[in-house]
Amino acid sequence: MNPPNYLHLFPIRHHGPGSARALLDALRDLQPDAILVEGPADANEIIPWLGHEDMEPPIALLVYRPDKPEAAGSYPFAEFSPEFQALRYGLQHNIVTRFFDLPQSVMLAQSAKPMMPDTAVFQQIASATGHEDYERWWNALIEQRQNQTDLFAGILELMHAMRTAAEETPPSDMDEKTAVSQKLAQQREAHMRRAIRQAYVEGCRQIAVVCGAWHAPTLCDLDNKADDDALLENLPSVAVETAWVPWTYGRISATTGYGAGIRAPGWYHHLWQMGQQQATPTQMSINWLSHVAQLLRDQDLDASSAHIIEAVRLAESLAALRGLPAPGLPELNEATQTVLCFGDAAPMQLIQKRLIIGERMGAVPPDSPMIPLQRDLHQQQRRLRLHPEPEPTTLNLDLRTDTHRERSQLLHRLNLLNVPWGKITPIRGQTGTYQEVWQLAWKPEFVVRVIEAGVWGNMVETAVTQFATDQAQQAQDLPTLTNLLDQALLADLPELVLSLLERIEAQAAVTSDVPHMMDALLPLARVLRYGDVRQTNPELVRHVVDTLVTRICIGLPSTCASLDNDAAAEMLDKMTAVHTTIATQQNEDHLAAWEQTLRQLADQPAIHGLLAGKSTRLLLDTAVFQPAEAAIRLERVLSGSTTNANQLTQMAFWIEGFLKGSGLLVLHDQTLWQLLDGWVMQLDPERFQTILPLLRRTFSTFSDAARQQLMERVRFGSASANQPSHAPTFDEAQADKVLPLVAQLLGIKEIGD
Repeated sequence: MNPPNYLHLFPIRHHGPGSARALLDALRDLQPDAILVEGPADANEIIPWLGHEDMEPPIALLVYRPDKPEAAGSYPFAEFSPEFQALRYGLQHNIVTRFFDLPQSVMLAQSAKPMMPDTAVFQQIASATGHEDYERWWNALIEQRQNQTDLFAGILELMHAMRTAAEETPPSDMDEKTAVSQKLAQQREAHMRRAIRQAYVEGCRQIAVVCGAWHAPTLCDLDNKADDDALLENLPSVAVETAWVPWTYGRISATTGYGAGIRAPGWYHHLWQMGQQQATPTQMSINWLSHVAQLLRDQDLDASSAHIIEAVRLAESLAALRGLPAPGLPELNEATQTVLCFGDAAPMQLIQKRLIIGERMGAVPPDSPMIPLQRDLHQQQRRLRLHPEPEPTTLNLDLRTDTHRERSQLLHRLNLLNVPWGKITPIRGQTGTYQEVWQLAWKPEFVVRVIEAGVWGNMVETAVTQFATDQAQQAQDLPTLTNLLDQALLADLPELVLSLLERIEAQAAVTSDVPHMMDALLPLARVLRYGDVRQTNPELVRHVVDTLVTRICIGLPSTCASLDNDAAAEMLDKMTAVHTTIATQQNEDHLAAWEQTLRQLADQPAIHGLLAGKSTRLLLDTAVFQPAEAAIRLERVLSGSTTNANQLTQMAFWIEGFLKGSGLLVLHDQTLWQLLDGWVMQLDPERFQTILPLLRRTFSTFSDAARQQLMERVRFGSASANQPSHAPTFDEAQADKVLPLVAQLLGIKEIGD
């Protein structure tokens, strides 16, 4: 098991702060002439960027296929990662520094992934030493270790024993996929041995090898060159490119499924910083709990210095009871919940997110290797002062200013590119178009999506235009196209707008689907109404809107014939939306055509009662029908047979469509009130029970105030009386006193002007 004299193995845990601290000490003592670090050998050219002053971990080495960007391998590095510290040490001391693992060009050419170490073996060791799981065992043994003497020799010996035990009990049911994964793992280690031999041939005589602890025992024997060459012969390969990208502690966390992930990146960052300051275990506990207390105070929770002192004492007592040399994260968590959280588990979720995992995000130099699209996005982010942050932040934009409008356009463009950095939050009680509120949260995987989008162009505007154009060519319905158009206008993409308008016009000319046309009208109408705010040209879409309104008005009556209850309810919502849209546009031709269509629907015999009633109500609201006309139509509907179950149901649906959304109509119109009251009173109990659910559904849409007034009117008045019997008489003199104030509010000299 002993390696050659020129080879010095440093088996570490990926992202282990104790391993990193011990490694730096060992490198200073050794003064190697070569450092080989576990990582893809085809990324050696970008290692020097780690020495750049603007490189701030956590970061990740991204290796991807230009022809298939979604096929990528990422290698995260935190400040406390031993590999990161080894690479920086080598750069700072002008030492030969390389990655020496199997190239990603080979890994990405294969569908399988290398076999990972069996954690069951680690768990057995942890259980034998009295620990609940191997994570706590490793932390206590390595990462929180104070005495670093002979650490790596001990790890190497332990890993040798564990691999020997694992090899003595191979899996009995290895399938083909597992066999391929196992062979790929063997090829990785063969490539590592080849790289060590190459460094020796080049004249290096103090070779430091930094690799995952599991691999170290297999690198001791370098005499099996022929076997390694056979394993590495004729391996498939693909073209790859590399880049450094910002990463987050959340993405290094094991909860994301990352194979080498750790449970507590924020805690490990704390251990690293305290180790650099050579802090004692008590100082480390005090510092950690001080951060916890500050976080709780930020949430207006009580957390005093006395609480911190008591929590430190409790954590140290727990460690002593468990035979540990110092409190670890489990002990500190228990002390935190008991003392600082007063036994409440809820604040621990916040501590887990903010401190134990952490929200730190790294940064890479702006001139580091990027694809052109990444660089263009980065430049726009800097120019517009939009800094990617992993924690959700709120961005308020006033679209009347150039910078804010450009920010909005960039965020909308990224959404079109499937990079949802921001999401618009509805503004309660506001319908204006000049303000947007965004919720921003940058995720590391967005970098991969940007790289994927690079096939569409080298600049954000070009890429999103080409991508959306392709989406439009594949779209098969009008709503998809008009939604794309809406987004294209928000993103200020004039070329895309023109091509989409051509597609929409062509699709509208051949479609006969009226509901789809109704859905398509809404985003187009928003353009006509709000185009000036975003400095777009509304005339570009006016012709399409004219066409859609005309075809909707022509086709709607036949579309509404013979609809069942569910289809009628869906159509009612579409009718309401179209009515609102046309009313807002104030186009005389559209208003006239829509009025005629509603008249047809109101008079159409074979139409669902819900739609006939709604049509009548819309015509009443727009003063096309006077209350007397509406009352006549209601009376005509209610005069039908109450013994025919189907007719009775359609009556109830007509009332629902007529009254849906507002009870004020029957409150203030005595004629309608009397008609409805008389109709209900003539129903026998059985018929009343039949339509009660429909009526109840109708009245449930009224506001609480309207329902209360209806109840009061029924309770205190008669069907023929418009006011309760105890209502006060009108006091004309008292009313005259109010008139001057009303005149002032209306801006006139006096009432009657």
